[in-house]
Amino acid sequence: MTQKSLGSTRKKGVLDFISENTFIHILLSIILGFLVGAIFLVIMGLPVDRAYGKLIDSVTTLKGFSTVIVYSVPYIVAGLSVMFSFKTGVFNIGAEGQFVMGAITAAVIGIVCKDLPSWLLIPLCFLTAMIAGALWACIVAVLKTYRGINEVLSMIMFNWIAFYLSNFIAGLPGIKNTGSTEATQNISSNAMITFPKDFNTSMGLDKSFNWGIIIAIVLTVVIWFIIEKTTLGYELKSVGFNRYAAEYGGISVNRSIIVSLAISGALAGLAGALLLMGRAKRISVFSSQEGYGFAGIVVALIGCTNPFGVFISGIFYGALIFGGSRLTLVRSDDGLRCVPTQLINVIIGTVVFFIAISVIFRYVKYLKRSKKPTDGNNSGSAKGATIK
Repeated sequence: MTQKSLGSTRKKGVLDFISENTFIHILLSIILGFLVGAIFLVIMGLPVDRAYGKLIDSVTTLKGFSTVIVYSVPYIVAGLSVMFSFKTGVFNIGAEGQFVMGAITAAVIGIVCKDLPSWLLIPLCFLTAMIAGALWACIVAVLKTYRGINEVLSMIMFNWIAFYLSNFIAGLPGIKNTGSTEATQNISSNAMITFPKDFNTSMGLDKSFNWGIIIAIVLTVVIWFIIEKTTLGYELKSVGFNRYAAEYGGISVNRSIIVSLAISGALAGLAGALLLMGRAKRISVFSSQEGYGFAGIVVALIGCTNPFGVFISGIFYGALIFGGSRLTLVRSDDGLRCVPTQLINVIIGTVVFFIAISVIFRYVKYLKRSKKPTDGNNSGSAKGATIK
């Protein structure tokens, strides 16, 4: 047996296991996020067990979990959007603008074509929202591939263009709410995808529980199939791994980037339509960006850029957002105390921070491995070569 064979059969330590397992990175990051949140609760003099207990209780009842599902659907689809572009090595920070364009497009169709039957109006809203999101992403893709313009910079600018364009459209005559509310009219009831109100009430579900979760499940499976089982998915992943090797192998890098961003933008636009048609009913005049597209980046990271992981992380994110909104008052030893809603943002930010620096584990492992050959060469490399 050679020294190389001995090295290959050595038992893996804890550091090796952690550095090679992305799921462990995510799990540790989530635990650390809640730990940091607990530290802030202690500093504010609030009972950690009661605060986190109320958070868990709010999302584990039947009605609470159904509300979590309603909250989660836009995050899941937005996460799938960002994840898909990641596979081609493109950072779709423009998902926010694509989300907004999809939502406002679906709103306009849902208002202007309000007399169409549901079986026609709902698919039309979805289709136009996807086209709007795809076109918004394709503009950036073309600028990147044919003009060499950095996609991150152009996407950030297009996010703001979408923001102000949505506000402009929401104020147009025939679209704007005739009351004092700065928002569009409500879309037609024929464009809503919620289950019948009587059904939701009788089952003890949230009043906005809708078909969106079924759509999210189908999209998750479809995206997984495209990425893992099709030629298109192979080409997109090849470009993401090494665009120069992919181009040498005959794959059109420019076409792959455009296709990837088009599909990613379509998913982001659909996410906007699902929020509108499942819960929001109308588009408000924004005072700031709502952040669903940016949340998709977080969901994609927590989900390990895997479609099924993104689905689970989207539900987790939705549970945090909804549960955090219920952390208003917590009973402590000196009476009822208010828990700042920013606590959830602290937890989410900490989780993302630790996921981002998880590369340290791999770096430490690399240093550990690079040190051993040096020791062997200095002390016993000749002896190791003759071991039988």
